[in-house]
Amino acid sequence: MARNQSQLERPLGRRSLFRMPYLSQETVGRISERFARAMGTGAFLIAMTVFVALWLTWNTLAPTGAQFDPRALNFTLLTLILSLQASYAAPLILLAQNRQDDRDRVKFEQDRQRAEQNLADTEYLAREVAALRLAIEEVATRDHVRDEVRQAMAELLEELNKPKRTKKTK
Repeated sequence: MARNQSQLERPLGRRSLFRMPYLSQETVGRISERFARAMGTGAFLIAMTVFVALWLTWNTLAPTGAQFDPRALNFTLLTLILSLQASYAAPLILLAQNRQDDRDRVKFEQDRQRAEQNLADTEYLAREVAALRLAIEEVATRDHVRDEVRQAMAELLEELNKPKRTKKTK
């Protein structure tokens, strides 16, 4: 009861006779893309050609009483229908193109970021390879170790072959 009373006490805002349905931008965009995609097909063009041909044939060859858009009035109704179709088609096609442009822009940005990341990765790997090359130059090779061991053995043999000095010889 308190809830109903609070609603009665609250002043009404601006009322409209007709409520406009709410359509999100995404919904309108999807509808416009479907419409543009359908209008761009060969099937649509053939269907429109058949429709207009039938319309013109009927309103030209049918008895005057059966014609709903007579040739004498220059097919006014057909002209109005085609104008109405064109007036809705143009903005819907533009909406679809804008959405495609937005998708292309996002894809381009993602490609650019991916290219930057690949460049950074390549530069990092190049630095790592250069560091490995420098490290490999400092690594002792098998021949170098053999030479060092031979030289150390030769020095040991020289020391062993030297006459031993004892306290007596001094």
